[in-house]
Amino acid sequence: MNRIALLLACLAASACSHATPGESRTLSELRAIGRTAACSSDQQCKTVPVGAKSCGGPESYMVYSTANVSTEKALSLAARYRKEREAKNQASGLVSDCRFMMDPGAQCRAGTCQLGGKNGALVE
Repeated sequence: MNRIALLLACLAASACSHATPGESRTLSELRAIGRTAACSSDQQCKTVPVGAKSCGGPESYMVYSTANVSTEKALSLAARYRKEREAKNQASGLVSDCRFMMDPGAQCRAGTCQLGGKNGALVE
């Protein structure tokens, strides 16, 4: 019974990582470029949509710095992870909240790219 409750809580939080080895590797690579988001100006800070909700749109956004990572690499990893999540969602019949996730933008704060741009929006 505890396993079912844990699984339901995990699914509700979209935090489950019952991923294939490729999915885990892709997500790890995405997280790594987010951790190296050093910047000296707002122009270096960009966001990339991460994952896929079952009814469309990203699960979240991640920040990265063009000072350390090419836009092509960030977009390529994000697209690969989106396809993996879409396939997993379709195979599992997983449903999501269908809430629209607006791109929060990014800016350089204290030498690190952070989510939340000019409009002050912040999505985690």
